[in-house]
Amino acid sequence: MPPAKKRARSYDPARTRAAVLAQFGHVREAVGGLTQEQLALPTRLGEWTVRDLAAHVTMAVETVSRNIEREEPAKPELTLLQWPFATAERAADISDGTRRLAEDNPDLDALYARTGERLRQKLADTPGTRLLAARTGAMVLDDYLVTRTVELVVHTDDLNAAVPGLDVPYDRQALAAATRLLADALAVKAPGGSTEVRVPPYAVVQCVEGPRHTRGTPPNVVETDPLTWLRLATGRLAWKDALEEAKVSASGERADIGGLLPVMS
Repeated sequence: MPPAKKRARSYDPARTRAAVLAQFGHVREAVGGLTQEQLALPTRLGEWTVRDLAAHVTMAVETVSRNIEREEPAKPELTLLQWPFATAERAADISDGTRRLAEDNPDLDALYARTGERLRQKLADTPGTRLLAARTGAMVLDDYLVTRTVELVVHTDDLNAAVPGLDVPYDRQALAAATRLLADALAVKAPGGSTEVRVPPYAVVQCVEGPRHTRGTPPNVVETDPLTWLRLATGRLAWKDALEEAKVSASGERADIGGLLPVMS
């Protein structure tokens, strides 16, 4: 795991909480309208069906409530900027748990209703400074909620990609937080100031070793939109394909960041 030497940017706790609830609500509404045929469709996530993916979204949110109920750890173990690099080792457990959750809960609307209500109750009663015993490492609640925006926004995009015609909306604050966190994680993974990565309107970061740019137009610039960035950062889209499809622009000899991607898998 790369050391998080870069100082984490601040996130407004109230807006983050509202964003998590809003994005979860968007997904719940969309999932509630899916047919059995649509729920059986494949996704870009290995062998997961849309039903499996829909169940996983509730799992990603339920971890907040479940971790609040656990005994509070003595000290934090994971910073916000370390989190993207701590998730890969749990991929197998998450996949198995997702399958079981989908099988045990054929009524997805009831599962979403139960999960959402628990989250609202727990957040209403828990301060943001509370430490959570997350499996990736003990984290402060306010930081952990920022990680939930990544889970929710990325999986919303997975759902939209899997179901033709589905257009689940993205809460602006959730999309902004997810974009910024994974952009900052890139700067942690490849510290430096020779390349500027722009994801308007939400994030601009300096990364990659080399001569630091100080004024004027940077010699090495990468620019893309938020959803394309999230797909690149999480391995949903290959760097080469993004370039060929003109979904990302890269200028300068140090602008090829394909070897640094994905940031999170």
